[in-house]
Amino acid sequence: MATKIRLQRHGKKRAAFYHVVIADERAKRDGKFIEKIGTYNPNTDPATIDLKFDRALHWVKIGAQPTDTARALLSYKGIMLKNHLDKGVEKGALTQAAADKKFDAWMKEKDAKIEGKAESIAKKEADKAAAALAAETATKEAKAAEIAAKNSPVIEEAPAEEAATEEAPAEETATEEAPAAEAATEEAPAAEEVKEEAPAAEEAKEEE
Repeated sequence: MATKIRLQRHGKKRAAFYHVVIADERAKRDGKFIEKIGTYNPNTDPATIDLKFDRALHWVKIGAQPTDTARALLSYKGIMLKNHLDKGVEKGALTQAAADKKFDAWMKEKDAKIEGKAESIAKKEADKAAAALAAETATKEAKAAEIAAKNSPVIEEAPAEEAATEEAPAEETATEEAPAAEAATEEAPAAEEVKEEAPAAEEAKEEE
């Protein structure tokens, strides 16, 4: 009986997650299976992959053929690399200690990459949230300033103009009084003429 390592679909529409199962290649995709060896959830970032390492490695070693997606998941978790190193040990190409050392170094590097990606995603989310908060704060401040401008009292400049208008007649009165003073000045010679006529009257009396 030929066996395959494949994904079995579960979950809702547009939010599917998968079981990684060992099944007969003749069975339906979502039908009976021999063993469930893990789960795969692509809805998270990064995707969540949970595999039973030893059981997956066992099935790979006895010839179970993974589908393309299942092979990618097994490689991501290091199962395909472990199987390759174990074959090298069996053939005498390298020792078990050397194989274990290579695998441990690969796993550390892989974990560092995964952790770095998770931190990068978290940073992007934090920056996005901070930008959204700053934009919301700016919008609130702009609205508050607009409301304050509408509610602030308007300074009326009309009374100042009226005061200037009221001061104008006073200036006109002063201007009108100036000719009157000049007229009084002009009347002074007439009084002098009266004084000059007085001697003439006295002369008339002496002639008589």
